[in-house]
Amino acid sequence: MLWLAVTVKLLAEIALMALVGRALLGLLAGAGRERNAVYRLLDLLSRPALRLFRALSPRRVLDRHLPLMATLGLVWIWLGALLLKLAECRALPGQALCR
Repeated sequence: MLWLAVTVKLLAEIALMALVGRALLGLLAGAGRERNAVYRLLDLLSRPALRLFRALSPRRVLDRHLPLMATLGLVWIWLGALLLKLAECRALPGQALCR
């Protein structure tokens, strides 16, 4: 169960960093962000999370609100995985994944 918590936490961290980086670079690059190679890479990394939250959200949620919703949802997923990891590490001290 510890490996599952670590894996979910890692995937949430990657998606969160991609979403935050995409938002910041989008603000800096402005209208030309679609031509920026780094922005396209961050968009590619964040796309699975956006698709997941689009599938989970009702149709009333606008597409422009989806990145914020995905970010908040990923923060909750990350916190849940962190709490699960901490509980497992307290139950099984000395594990290599607990460092």
